[in-house]
Amino acid sequence: MVLFACGKKEDSCELDDEILSQDLTVEVVRLEDEFFNADNSEEFLYLLEKHPEFTSEYLQADLYPDLNSLSEDLVQVHQDSALRVLYDSVQAEFSDFSDVEKELEQAFKYIKHYFPEFQVPKVYTFVSGFNSDLIVTEELIVIGLDYYLPIDHTFQPDLARYMAERYDRPYIVPMIVTAISSFFNETNPQDNTLLAEMIYYGKAYHFTKSIMPCTSDQYIIGYTPEVIAETFSNEEFIWSHFVENELLYETNPFEIRKYIGEAPFTDAISTKAPGRLGRWLGWNIVDDFRFNQEVSLDELMANPDAEQIFRQSGYRPRPPQ
Repeated sequence: MVLFACGKKEDSCELDDEILSQDLTVEVVRLEDEFFNADNSEEFLYLLEKHPEFTSEYLQADLYPDLNSLSEDLVQVHQDSALRVLYDSVQAEFSDFSDVEKELEQAFKYIKHYFPEFQVPKVYTFVSGFNSDLIVTEELIVIGLDYYLPIDHTFQPDLARYMAERYDRPYIVPMIVTAISSFFNETNPQDNTLLAEMIYYGKAYHFTKSIMPCTSDQYIIGYTPEVIAETFSNEEFIWSHFVENELLYETNPFEIRKYIGEAPFTDAISTKAPGRLGRWLGWNIVDDFRFNQEVSLDELMANPDAEQIFRQSGYRPRPPQ
Protein backbone atom coordinates (compact mmCIF):
# COMPACT_ATOMS: atom_id res chain seq x y z
CA MET A 1 0.00 0.00 0.00
CA VAL A 2 2.81 2.40 0.82
CA LEU A 3 4.42 1.69 -2.54
CA PHE A 4 1.14 2.26 -4.33
CA ALA A 5 0.27 5.42 -2.46
CA CYS A 6 3.66 7.01 -2.87
CA GLY A 7 4.12 5.71 -6.40
CA LYS A 8 1.31 7.81 -7.81
CA LYS A 9 3.34 11.02 -7.58
CA GLU A 10 6.72 9.89 -6.29
CA ASP A 11 8.19 7.56 -8.88
CA SER A 12 11.97 7.62 -9.02
CA CYS A 13 13.00 10.74 -10.89
CA GLU A 14 15.89 12.86 -11.98
CA LEU A 15 15.97 16.61 -12.35
CA ASP A 16 16.25 17.92 -15.91
CA ASP A 17 19.85 18.92 -16.64
CA GLU A 18 18.76 21.22 -19.46
CA ILE A 19 16.47 23.16 -17.10
CA LEU A 20 19.15 23.32 -14.42
CA SER A 21 21.74 24.61 -16.90
CA GLN A 22 19.98 28.00 -17.06
CA ASP A 23 22.01 31.03 -16.06
CA LEU A 24 20.14 31.81 -12.86
CA THR A 25 21.51 32.18 -9.35
CA VAL A 26 19.84 32.80 -6.03
CA GLU A 27 21.51 34.66 -3.20
CA VAL A 28 19.85 34.42 0.19
CA VAL A 29 20.58 37.47 2.34
CA ARG A 30 20.83 36.56 6.04
CA LEU A 31 19.22 39.70 7.43
CA GLU A 32 18.96 38.32 10.95
CA ASP A 33 22.74 38.61 11.22
CA GLU A 34 22.75 42.22 10.05
CA PHE A 35 19.92 43.27 12.37
CA PHE A 36 21.15 41.44 15.46
CA ASN A 37 24.62 42.92 15.02
CA ALA A 38 23.22 46.47 14.99
CA ASP A 39 23.72 48.34 18.28
CA ASN A 40 21.79 51.59 18.03
CA SER A 41 18.98 53.37 16.21
CA GLU A 42 21.38 54.91 13.68
CA GLU A 43 22.61 51.48 12.61
CA PHE A 44 19.06 50.15 12.40
CA LEU A 45 18.05 53.18 10.36
CA TYR A 46 20.89 52.42 7.96
CA LEU A 47 19.63 48.84 7.54
CA LEU A 48 16.05 50.01 6.99
CA GLU A 49 17.21 52.31 4.20
CA LYS A 50 19.54 49.65 2.79
CA HIS A 51 16.70 47.13 2.40
CA PRO A 52 13.62 49.19 1.41
CA GLU A 53 11.51 46.25 0.17
CA PHE A 54 12.07 44.35 3.41
CA THR A 55 11.34 47.48 5.44
CA SER A 56 8.11 48.15 3.58
CA GLU A 57 6.69 44.65 3.11
CA TYR A 58 7.96 42.73 6.13
CA LEU A 59 8.44 45.35 8.84
CA GLN A 60 5.37 47.28 7.64
CA ALA A 61 7.02 50.66 7.90
CA ASP A 62 3.80 52.44 6.94
CA LEU A 63 2.43 51.65 10.41
CA TYR A 64 5.05 53.98 11.91
CA PRO A 65 5.21 57.80 11.69
CA ASP A 66 8.69 57.54 10.13
CA LEU A 67 11.73 55.28 9.85
CA ASN A 68 13.29 56.84 12.93
CA SER A 69 10.38 55.59 15.03
CA LEU A 70 10.74 52.12 13.55
CA SER A 71 14.49 52.04 14.16
CA GLU A 72 14.01 53.06 17.80
CA ASP A 73 11.41 50.34 18.21
CA LEU A 74 13.83 47.79 16.77
CA VAL A 75 16.46 48.81 19.31
CA GLN A 76 14.05 47.96 22.12
CA VAL A 77 12.98 44.68 20.54
CA HIS A 78 16.53 43.48 19.91
CA GLN A 79 17.53 44.16 23.50
CA ASP A 80 15.11 41.47 24.64
CA SER A 81 17.18 38.61 26.06
CA ALA A 82 14.69 35.91 24.96
CA LEU A 83 14.84 37.13 21.37
CA ARG A 84 18.62 37.02 21.52
CA VAL A 85 18.50 33.39 22.68
CA LEU A 86 16.09 32.65 19.83
CA TYR A 87 18.52 34.23 17.38
CA ASP A 88 21.37 32.15 18.79
CA SER A 89 19.26 29.02 18.28
CA VAL A 90 18.59 29.96 14.66
CA GLN A 91 22.29 30.58 14.13
CA ALA A 92 23.11 27.13 15.45
CA GLU A 93 20.41 25.35 13.43
CA PHE A 94 20.80 27.28 10.15
CA SER A 95 24.49 28.20 10.13
CA ASP A 96 24.70 26.27 6.85
CA PHE A 97 21.74 27.19 4.65
CA SER A 98 23.29 26.03 1.37
CA ASP A 99 20.98 23.02 0.92
CA VAL A 100 17.87 25.21 1.07
CA GLU A 101 19.52 27.81 -1.16
CA LYS A 102 20.36 25.15 -3.77
CA GLU A 103 16.85 23.69 -3.65
CA LEU A 104 15.35 27.15 -4.06
CA GLU A 105 17.59 27.91 -7.03
CA GLN A 106 16.59 24.64 -8.71
CA ALA A 107 12.91 25.45 -8.14
CA PHE A 108 13.31 28.94 -9.60
CA LYS A 109 14.95 27.46 -12.69
CA TYR A 110 12.01 25.12 -13.16
CA ILE A 111 9.53 27.99 -12.73
CA LYS A 112 11.47 30.10 -15.22
CA HIS A 113 11.44 27.19 -17.68
CA TYR A 114 7.65 26.84 -17.58
CA PHE A 115 6.91 30.55 -17.06
CA PRO A 116 9.57 32.67 -18.81
CA GLU A 117 7.97 35.85 -17.48
CA PHE A 118 8.88 34.85 -13.91
CA GLN A 119 11.26 37.30 -12.28
CA VAL A 120 13.43 35.95 -9.47
CA PRO A 121 12.52 37.78 -6.25
CA LYS A 122 14.96 38.92 -3.60
CA VAL A 123 15.27 36.32 -0.83
CA TYR A 124 15.93 37.16 2.80
CA THR A 125 15.97 35.24 6.05
CA PHE A 126 15.08 36.80 9.39
CA VAL A 127 14.24 36.06 13.01
CA SER A 128 10.82 37.57 13.65
CA GLY A 129 10.17 36.51 17.22
CA PHE A 130 7.36 34.34 15.82
CA ASN A 131 5.59 37.32 14.30
CA SER A 132 5.71 36.14 10.69
CA ASP A 133 6.64 32.81 9.15
CA LEU A 134 6.82 33.48 5.42
CA ILE A 135 6.25 36.44 3.15
CA VAL A 136 6.09 35.76 -0.59
CA THR A 137 5.46 38.49 -3.14
CA GLU A 138 6.54 38.82 -6.75
CA GLU A 139 9.51 40.97 -5.66
CA LEU A 140 10.34 39.64 -2.21
CA ILE A 141 10.58 36.46 -0.13
CA VAL A 142 11.28 36.59 3.59
CA ILE A 143 11.73 33.37 5.56
CA GLY A 144 11.16 33.64 9.30
CA LEU A 145 13.69 31.00 10.33
CA ASP A 146 12.52 30.88 13.95
CA TYR A 147 9.36 29.17 12.72
CA TYR A 148 11.40 26.36 11.18
CA LEU A 149 13.40 25.31 14.24
CA PRO A 150 13.05 21.58 15.05
CA ILE A 151 9.73 20.54 16.55
CA ASP A 152 11.44 19.52 19.79
CA HIS A 153 13.13 22.89 20.25
CA THR A 154 12.45 24.86 23.45
CA PHE A 155 11.05 27.79 21.49
CA GLN A 156 7.95 27.05 19.41
CA PRO A 157 5.45 29.22 17.51
CA ASP A 158 1.92 29.50 18.83
CA LEU A 159 0.51 26.88 16.47
CA ALA A 160 -1.50 23.71 16.92
CA ARG A 161 0.74 20.66 17.01
CA TYR A 162 -0.56 19.25 13.72
CA MET A 163 0.39 22.51 11.99
CA ALA A 164 3.68 23.05 13.85
CA GLU A 165 4.93 19.69 12.59
CA ARG A 166 4.93 21.14 9.06
CA TYR A 167 7.27 23.94 10.09
CA ASP A 168 10.51 22.10 9.52
CA ARG A 169 13.49 22.56 7.21
CA PRO A 170 12.29 20.23 4.37
CA TYR A 171 9.03 22.18 4.07
CA ILE A 172 10.59 25.60 3.46
CA VAL A 173 11.02 25.50 -0.32
CA PRO A 174 7.77 23.58 -1.06
CA MET A 175 5.89 26.20 0.98
CA ILE A 176 7.52 28.97 -1.04
CA VAL A 177 6.80 27.30 -4.38
CA THR A 178 3.16 26.66 -3.42
CA ALA A 179 2.82 30.34 -2.51
CA ILE A 180 4.37 31.36 -5.86
CA SER A 181 1.81 29.17 -7.66
CA SER A 182 -0.86 31.73 -6.76
CA PHE A 183 0.75 34.21 -9.19
CA PHE A 184 -0.16 31.89 -12.07
CA ASN A 185 -3.27 30.15 -10.71
CA GLU A 186 -6.20 31.71 -12.58
CA THR A 187 -9.66 31.40 -11.01
CA ASN A 188 -13.24 32.40 -11.69
CA PRO A 189 -14.19 34.88 -8.93
CA GLN A 190 -17.86 34.14 -9.60
CA ASP A 191 -17.43 30.46 -8.72
CA ASN A 192 -17.65 30.07 -4.95
CA THR A 193 -18.26 26.32 -4.82
CA LEU A 194 -16.33 23.71 -2.88
CA LEU A 195 -15.26 22.25 -6.24
CA ALA A 196 -13.64 25.57 -7.19
CA GLU A 197 -11.67 25.54 -3.93
CA MET A 198 -10.66 21.92 -4.47
CA ILE A 199 -9.40 22.62 -7.97
CA TYR A 200 -7.57 25.77 -6.86
CA TYR A 201 -5.56 23.85 -4.26
CA GLY A 202 -5.20 20.90 -6.61
CA LYS A 203 -3.57 23.17 -9.18
CA ALA A 204 -1.33 24.67 -6.49
CA TYR A 205 -0.07 21.27 -5.34
CA HIS A 206 0.28 20.02 -8.92
CA PHE A 207 2.33 23.14 -9.71
CA THR A 208 4.63 22.48 -6.76
CA LYS A 209 5.09 18.83 -7.71
CA SER A 210 5.88 19.82 -11.30
CA ILE A 211 8.43 22.38 -10.12
CA MET A 212 9.90 20.00 -7.52
CA PRO A 213 9.35 16.56 -9.12
CA CYS A 214 11.67 14.68 -6.77
CA THR A 215 10.15 16.12 -3.59
CA SER A 216 8.03 13.83 -1.44
CA ASP A 217 4.30 14.55 -1.38
CA GLN A 218 4.69 14.71 2.39
CA TYR A 219 6.44 18.07 2.11
CA ILE A 220 3.95 19.44 -0.40
CA ILE A 221 0.62 18.68 1.25
CA GLY A 222 1.86 18.11 4.77
CA TYR A 223 0.59 14.57 5.33
CA THR A 224 2.94 11.95 6.74
CA PRO A 225 3.71 8.96 4.46
CA GLU A 226 1.50 6.80 6.70
CA VAL A 227 -1.42 9.20 6.34
CA ILE A 228 -0.89 9.41 2.57
CA ALA A 229 -0.99 5.62 2.30
CA GLU A 230 -4.12 5.32 4.42
CA THR A 231 -5.86 8.14 2.56
CA PHE A 232 -5.25 6.48 -0.79
CA SER A 233 -6.52 3.19 0.61
CA ASN A 234 -9.76 4.96 1.53
CA GLU A 235 -10.09 7.08 -1.61
CA GLU A 236 -13.29 5.34 -2.76
CA PHE A 237 -14.92 5.91 0.63
CA ILE A 238 -13.83 9.55 0.73
CA TRP A 239 -15.11 10.24 -2.78
CA SER A 240 -18.44 8.55 -2.06
CA HIS A 241 -18.89 10.86 0.92
CA PHE A 242 -18.47 13.90 -1.35
CA VAL A 243 -20.84 12.50 -3.99
CA GLU A 244 -23.57 11.18 -1.67
CA ASN A 245 -23.68 14.44 0.26
CA GLU A 246 -23.68 16.53 -2.95
CA LEU A 247 -20.71 18.54 -1.70
CA LEU A 248 -19.02 19.54 -4.95
CA TYR A 249 -21.38 22.44 -5.59
CA GLU A 250 -21.78 23.45 -1.96
CA THR A 251 -21.45 27.21 -1.49
CA ASN A 252 -21.92 27.52 2.27
CA PRO A 253 -18.51 28.77 3.51
CA PHE A 254 -18.91 26.94 6.82
CA GLU A 255 -19.43 23.64 5.01
CA ILE A 256 -16.57 24.34 2.61
CA ARG A 257 -14.23 25.04 5.50
CA LYS A 258 -14.84 21.52 6.87
CA TYR A 259 -13.08 20.06 3.83
CA ILE A 260 -10.66 22.83 2.86
CA GLY A 261 -9.65 24.62 6.05
CA GLU A 262 -6.87 23.76 8.46
CA ALA A 263 -7.95 21.09 10.94
CA PRO A 264 -6.37 18.08 12.65
CA PHE A 265 -8.94 15.82 10.98
CA THR A 266 -12.05 15.93 8.79
CA ASP A 267 -14.62 15.02 11.42
CA ALA A 268 -17.48 15.18 8.91
CA ILE A 269 -16.00 11.96 7.51
CA SER A 270 -14.04 10.46 10.39
CA THR A 271 -11.79 11.55 13.23
CA LYS A 272 -9.17 9.34 11.57
CA ALA A 273 -9.43 11.21 8.25
CA PRO A 274 -6.79 13.97 7.89
CA GLY A 275 -7.79 17.60 7.53
CA ARG A 276 -7.93 19.41 4.19
CA LEU A 277 -9.25 16.35 2.35
CA GLY A 278 -10.90 18.58 -0.23
CA ARG A 279 -7.48 19.89 -1.22
CA TRP A 280 -6.10 16.36 -1.48
CA LEU A 281 -8.99 15.25 -3.71
CA GLY A 282 -8.55 18.35 -5.83
CA TRP A 283 -4.92 17.42 -6.37
CA ASN A 284 -5.90 13.96 -7.63
CA ILE A 285 -8.49 15.46 -9.97
CA VAL A 286 -6.00 17.97 -11.40
CA ASP A 287 -3.38 15.25 -11.86
CA ASP A 288 -5.87 13.19 -13.87
CA PHE A 289 -6.94 16.21 -15.92
CA ARG A 290 -3.43 17.07 -16.99
CA PHE A 291 -2.56 13.44 -17.72
CA ASN A 292 -5.72 12.75 -19.74
CA GLN A 293 -5.89 16.07 -21.58
CA GLU A 294 -2.13 16.41 -22.15
CA VAL A 295 -2.08 20.14 -21.43
CA SER A 296 1.06 22.03 -20.50
CA LEU A 297 1.61 23.35 -16.98
CA ASP A 298 1.11 26.96 -18.03
CA GLU A 299 -2.15 26.03 -19.83
CA LEU A 300 -3.38 24.24 -16.71
CA MET A 301 -2.62 27.18 -14.43
CA ALA A 302 -4.23 29.65 -16.84
CA ASN A 303 -7.50 27.68 -16.95
CA PRO A 304 -9.98 29.27 -14.52
CA ASP A 305 -12.79 26.78 -15.21
CA ALA A 306 -12.94 24.36 -12.27
CA GLU A 307 -16.00 22.61 -13.69
CA GLN A 308 -14.26 21.95 -17.01
CA ILE A 309 -11.14 20.63 -15.29
CA PHE A 310 -13.27 18.28 -13.20
CA ARG A 311 -15.42 17.05 -16.09
CA GLN A 312 -12.48 16.51 -18.43
CA SER A 313 -10.30 14.87 -15.80
CA GLY A 314 -12.17 11.60 -16.00
CA TYR A 315 -11.40 11.29 -12.31
CA ARG A 316 -12.29 8.04 -10.61
CA PRO A 317 -11.03 6.98 -7.17
CA ARG A 318 -8.42 4.23 -7.19
CA PRO A 319 -9.59 0.97 -5.66
CA PRO A 320 -7.60 -0.30 -2.66
CA GLN A 321 -4.54 -2.30 -3.63
